[in-house]
Amino acid sequence: MILASDWVAFHADRTPEKTAFICQLTGRQWTYGSLHERVGHLAGFLRNAWDIQPGDVVAILAKNSVEYFEFQFACIRLGAIMLPLNWRLAEPELLFILNDAAAKGLVYDNEFAERIPPLLAKSSVEFGLRIDLDQPPSDEATAYEDALAQQAPSVEMSPQTTHDTPMTIMYTSGTTGHPKGVIITHGMTLWNAINISTPTGLNSDSIFYNVLPTFHTGGLNLYANPVIHCGGTNIIAREYDPGLTLQTLSDPDLGVTHFFGVPAIYLFMNQHPDFDCTDLSGIHSWGCGGAPMPIALLERYAKRDIIIQSGFGMTETSPTVFLIDKKRVLAKPASVGKPLLHTRVRVVDDYLQDVPVGSVGEVVISGPNITPGYHNRPDANEENFSYDEYGNRWLHSGDAGMIDEEGCIYIVDRYKDMYISGGENVYPAEVEQVIFQLEGVADVAVIGVPHERWGETGKAIVVLKAGCNLDEAVIIEHCKQNLAKYKTPQSVVFIDVLPRNAAGKVLKRVLREQYITA
Repeated sequence: MILASDWVAFHADRTPEKTAFICQLTGRQWTYGSLHERVGHLAGFLRNAWDIQPGDVVAILAKNSVEYFEFQFACIRLGAIMLPLNWRLAEPELLFILNDAAAKGLVYDNEFAERIPPLLAKSSVEFGLRIDLDQPPSDEATAYEDALAQQAPSVEMSPQTTHDTPMTIMYTSGTTGHPKGVIITHGMTLWNAINISTPTGLNSDSIFYNVLPTFHTGGLNLYANPVIHCGGTNIIAREYDPGLTLQTLSDPDLGVTHFFGVPAIYLFMNQHPDFDCTDLSGIHSWGCGGAPMPIALLERYAKRDIIIQSGFGMTETSPTVFLIDKKRVLAKPASVGKPLLHTRVRVVDDYLQDVPVGSVGEVVISGPNITPGYHNRPDANEENFSYDEYGNRWLHSGDAGMIDEEGCIYIVDRYKDMYISGGENVYPAEVEQVIFQLEGVADVAVIGVPHERWGETGKAIVVLKAGCNLDEAVIIEHCKQNLAKYKTPQSVVFIDVLPRNAAGKVLKRVLREQYITA
């Protein structure tokens, strides 16, 4: 067993005056010294007032804030397990997660106060703690700052905490049934920090602007937690706003060096009227993940000498598996590159045998960054993990991929998004890349819809840029010129905006429900 470390306490001892966090909403700043003290106060409250013990689950329902990270590190000190809740979920969904994880307490934003009483009444939760930020209190729960004021900062990290100790349970949205709770350990979080620092150059001088939601692994670990591991500085945005993001990234007084977003974030930023006149030369590292990056969009940024490194990861992989190195970004724009240092990846067939170069198979992943399993889901553990002839454990990603002669991997699409037309597999991401080449296209998603003759054919759902007048015939003809006939969509519809989840991924399930009749 390897004992886990307290990153905040380490940096508070060595560089207590260094800025750890800046809250963009309030303008408040935390040094490592003050962060260490506040984490100790909160851990003391959770232990003394709520009797939180090692292994207990404590939930948080909140938008992005520095308090979110204080709560995370307080749980770490206690050996407790943080349960991030997606505030976009409905009450029945939140209740399932709270009860499935057997959460003992709930920390929440004041703006969600009206949602809390039924969650407390119908779940396993015994205690509530309200974060006010700059809003007046609206209920009788203990206020966050009052809780911190009640305790002395005397709590140190639990001696029972090892790299194998669960640190977080993060529920992933499923296409059917209830979501699965992914167990994330201390070791997984450490290996992610190590893996991601090499291709991005993260260090103690790094200043990262975080816009992804912190209830998602991206908001916590790309790259906020790795920055804390390095002793750098995080600027936390309450929510993503493209105009504010451009302003923040170009502000010389802030000196942001690192940024990470999903393709939708880069798309909306590129479409903002201030994009072309904003100086973004101070950013050293641009990262992207969560979905395939449209090559046309990648090239638009490259024209401004902005090289965006595309990656791939999952909640189950803590999350980083790939982040393509800068020299290959434009040479192989559809690739995520090679696996990062401390992880192994293969592309295999149904028998866990490697497929030939250029063939499509499933991406499977192994390494110290992989989850030990799903909470209360032995069925999911059996379904999603396999062992090879050497006893090595492999996570099935559910993603279709290819490998080239150099060993670079291409994520073709999700297997569940693939459809079969006339006996041929069609991966929507490939079709979407082609449609994105058209200048008037702002956003696009392709789904398979039933067809009497071919079984399924493609339907393109397109969002046009303001003032553009592309029609269905133009888009289909463009696809015919660039794709095999069976890959060419047979229909196109135009909508104002694509449905996306909090991580920026297009909700193709919603599109199927809307455009496929039973």
